[in-house]
Parts: sequence; C-alpha cells; structure tokens
Amino acid sequence: MQRLCADCEGLTTQIDGIRSVFLFEGVTREAIHHLKYRGLKALAPTLGRLLGDYLRSHPLPAQVLVPVPLHPRRLRERGYNQATLLSRELGTLIDLPLVEGGLVRSHNTLSQARAADAEERRRNVRGVFECRNDLLRGKSVLLIDDVCTTGATLEACAVALKAKGAVSVWGLTLARET
Repeated sequence: MQRLCADCEGLTTQIDGIRSVFLFEGVTREAIHHLKYRGLKALAPTLGRLLGDYLRSHPLPAQVLVPVPLHPRRLRERGYNQATLLSRELGTLIDLPLVEGGLVRSHNTLSQARAADAEERRRNVRGVFECRNDLLRGKSVLLIDDVCTTGATLEACAVALKAKGAVSVWGLTLARET
C-alpha cells in the first residue's frame, strides 16, 4: 500500500517512491548534523550500514546507486558530499555500482534547509539537476541522500534522470522529517 503525505497528494511526480530509515529526530538528527556540518566523516560507514540493513530488509528495484550531487561550490566549501560517502558504503555492502558524475547540480541554490515551505523547496530545486551523459539511460536508479524533508530535491533529480532515459528512480534517505 502506497501512502503519501499531505504535501504530495495530488502532485504528479517522476520519482517512483521514497523510503527513509528513520525519522529526523534525536540521535539520528545529531549524527546527520555531525556528518554534514561538523566534518565527522567517520560516521559515514556506520550510517551507510544502517542504509544497507534497511535495504536488505526492504528491497527496492535498483541497478545503480546515485548520490544526490552538491553544487561544485558547496562541495569545495564542505570538502565532501555526505550522500556520496553514504553511497560508497552502501554500494560495497549490497554490491551495487555507484555512478558518480552522471547527475550534476548545475545551479548553486539556497540551502533547502532555509526554504520556508514545500512549495519554496520545489521552486528552489526545479531545473537545477541535469544528466550530462548517457551513463544512466535504461537503468533503475536508487538515489541516496541524508534527509528527505518534502522530497523536492529527490523529485528534481528524478525529473532529470528520467528525461535522460532512466527506467525508474527511487529515493533512499537516512531520515525524513515528520
């Protein structure tokens, strides 16, 4: 049975579905903030294993893993992409190839965490992702990110992936906002 949140009901989407392992609260929230904002990359293997455990229990159709990309400017500032770190660990655990560079963030936008509501989040990421090659054509893609708040970022990625021929696009995140 598919359940949609109130913000998603009535929307036409390209993403086939989004799954999250935890709610974005408590120790999960702290761990993600430490990974993402405090440079504690040593958390990535443990968090990646949690994604792997979830995926083994709740399989999703996927031939490749694709981390949600950061804009090059944000990547330089942070020094790493937390979604890529999680994807590398997950790929090793479940034996799926990681495809980097097939999906890019072509525009530097306001951080999604600063957007006021779901509509602003959708506007903020509309058209900012693109596939610059055919690496993902004909593939079932599993997008990996740390947090899903409204699904706007994952949806924007799915639009770009399907426009370049991805067969299916699912999102998997560590946590979701309630």
